[in-house]
Amino acid sequence: MNPHISIIIICWNSKEYLPRCLSCLSTQTYRNFEVILIDNGSTDESTLGLLENYPNICLHVERFETNQGFAVANNIGARLAHGKWLALLNADAFPNPDWLEQLLKAVEDNPEYSFFASRQLQANQPELLDGAGDAYHVSGLAWRQYFGYPANQFGLVSREVFSACAAAALYSREAFLNVGGFDEDFFSYYEDVDISFRLRLQGFRCLYVPNAIVKHIGSGSVGTRSDFSLYHWQRNFIWSFIQNMPSELLWRTLLAHLMANIIYSVSYTLRQRGRVVFKAKMDALRGLSRALLKRREIQKTRRVNSVELMSTMEHGWLQPYLLGHHIRKAGHTKPS
Repeated sequence: MNPHISIIIICWNSKEYLPRCLSCLSTQTYRNFEVILIDNGSTDESTLGLLENYPNICLHVERFETNQGFAVANNIGARLAHGKWLALLNADAFPNPDWLEQLLKAVEDNPEYSFFASRQLQANQPELLDGAGDAYHVSGLAWRQYFGYPANQFGLVSREVFSACAAAALYSREAFLNVGGFDEDFFSYYEDVDISFRLRLQGFRCLYVPNAIVKHIGSGSVGTRSDFSLYHWQRNFIWSFIQNMPSELLWRTLLAHLMANIIYSVSYTLRQRGRVVFKAKMDALRGLSRALLKRREIQKTRRVNSVELMSTMEHGWLQPYLLGHHIRKAGHTKPS
C-alpha cells in the first residue's frame, strides 16, 4: 500500500543530528509513512549505514554530489513522494512520538486547511518556544511566532497562522505541487514563507497545531548567525515581497518594505556585517527582472481578495524591530 504521509528530510553535514531525528521517527505512533532522505552533498558521511540502522522505517535515500539547496532538494523529494501529505522535517528537528498522529488528527478535524504548522520547542532549552507558526508583516519580514517565549504560557491554542516553518510542517502534496513547490532561486531561507504566500494567494490556509511537538536545534548545519544565513535571508525576503504582494497592496506597503531594508542595512553595518547585507541587496536587485516575470504569473492566478489577504498579516510599523523587547517582556504577559 502507498504511504499516506511522505516525510522529506534534507541533510547537509548533519551527522550529529540525523540519528536522533530518525530514532524519533522510528517511535511514531502513526506508522503509514515513508521517509525520503536527500543528502545534499554532505562530506561527513551523514547517511552512511542508515538503511541498516533503521530497518523499521520505510527509508529511501537520495545522494547528491553537491549541495543543490534546500528548495531544490525538497522539490525533488516532493516529486519522489508517494503520500497524499508531505511532512517536511529538518535533520535537526526531533518530533515527539505522536507528532504525525496529532497532525493527521488536525487534518481530519479541519478539512478547510491545507497546510499545518507544528509547535517547535528549542531543543537545548525546551522550556522555551522555537516557534508556533510564522507571522508575516506587511513590510515583507517574517518571524516565528513566540520565539523565545516560555513554552508553558504561549502557543498553547490552535489557530490560523500565515505560514508554517518548514523545519516541521505538513502540506497537502497536491497543493504544494500546484503552486510549483519551493522557489529554487531562493536556494535556502525564506522559501517556506514564500510558498506559504503563494498557497494563500490560491486560497489555501494554514493551521497551527499545538499538540504536534518537535524539539528543534535551528540552523544546525550552517549556524543561525552565519554569513550564509544572513545573505539568503536579506536577499530572499525582497524577492518574496516583490513576487507575491498584490498590486493594490504593494503600493500601500512599499514604504514599510523600503524601511525594513534600510533599518537592517544600517543595523548590520554597525555590527561589521554590512558587506554581506550589501551583497544580498545588490544580488536581489540583479534578480529583480526575473522576480517581476514570476510576479506576473503568480498574480495572474490569484484567487483571494486583498482584504482577506491583509487580514492574515501583521501591521504594526515597529513590530518587527521590537521582537527582542517582547521576548524579554514575555514572562509578564498573559498566556496565549
